[in-house]
Amino acid sequence: MSSVAVIDYGMGNLHSIAKALQHASPDVDVQIVADADLILQADRVVFPGVGAMRDCMQALNDSGLSAVIRSVAKTKPLLGICLGMQALLTDSEENNNTQGLCILPGKVVHFSEALFDSDGNKLKIPHMGWNQVHFSPHPLWENIPQDSRFYFVHSYYAKPDASSLIAATTEYPKPFACALAQDNVFAVQFHPEKSQAVGLQLLNNFLHWDGQI
Repeated sequence: MSSVAVIDYGMGNLHSIAKALQHASPDVDVQIVADADLILQADRVVFPGVGAMRDCMQALNDSGLSAVIRSVAKTKPLLGICLGMQALLTDSEENNNTQGLCILPGKVVHFSEALFDSDGNKLKIPHMGWNQVHFSPHPLWENIPQDSRFYFVHSYYAKPDASSLIAATTEYPKPFACALAQDNVFAVQFHPEKSQAVGLQLLNNFLHWDGQI
């Protein structure tokens, strides 16, 4: 039986993502773990997160899990979710600039406070709710219809240094990167565990992904 470790560093709806992973693929052993050795022994690793970037990085650095995630990113399939995606980047504007894990080159920036839709209506920050995802070919999009809707909750978004890292975009109101991919690393801004059938399909795809593109 293959295994997936959900990294427990004190932030994120861990039981929700673990339950969704188990539902997506009952034949996979899902573990919520903080122990470095257990994380490194798993076949695949999920890095979730909600909250502030500064608190996230402090928890990772204090626990020694920063080095563990960097190691995983070089060796096996890694899925970053929401804040877990943002922390993979170089740095973030949040909390007066916070350095990330520097796994994916790029910056995390705040949505403009002056966002308007095509009808002139002011858009709210955080970006919250269902929105369409337009993706490029990747194994994690298998059996997911183009422009499917996923569930978002965030005030910051990723700006990767290279467009080649962008695996999907969402409009709010202009397109922004909502999924990034590099080798065996895949990361999403939305919450697949809250995105019903398409979210479960993405998790199922990850649980059977060998890290190859």
